[in-house]
Amino acid sequence: MPSPVKFRQHANPHLALVGWAAAYIAATPGVEGGDNATLRLDNVNRPQPDVLLRIDRALGGLSFVAADDYLVGAPELVIEVAASTANYDMHAKKPAYARNGVQEYLLVLTYEQAIHWFALREGEYVELQPDPAGILRSEVFPGLWLQPAALWRNDLATLLSILQQGPAAPEHADFVAKLNI
Repeated sequence: MPSPVKFRQHANPHLALVGWAAAYIAATPGVEGGDNATLRLDNVNRPQPDVLLRIDRALGGLSFVAADDYLVGAPELVIEVAASTANYDMHAKKPAYARNGVQEYLLVLTYEQAIHWFALREGEYVELQPDPAGILRSEVFPGLWLQPAALWRNDLATLLSILQQGPAAPEHADFVAKLNI
């Protein structure tokens, strides 16, 4: 039997983030994602992040799907929903993801109702800050916008409405054009 997972502390925000990521993928050809996929980061680390987004390797992405259907290498974005695992996700997984080149790490701390979105710069994670409207914006995936307040209110309509504004931005069109060259 797998470890028990609480509904409000994990399952519900996890589902919202899967839907959020899937909506971005639908608007962004060349980007794909996964839910609970085992990653072969290196010889020691084999995490199974809650959600991930990646760019197809043929389009410049960092990871690839091996012949045995496991993902090898660093996806561009890893999302972990953490309740009881918060300490492990922050202090063990975060450095492993940075060492292996995961460009962005989104850590969702459900007990604290806090979201930390880290961007890899010179081998270290730097936390991204929300804009004045409280929206976090990916640096790797232009147009991938997240309003944490909507997630905490369990307001999926607003979460997706904010996300849908991102693909309408010019930087998203430029990103898609570069991916499809």
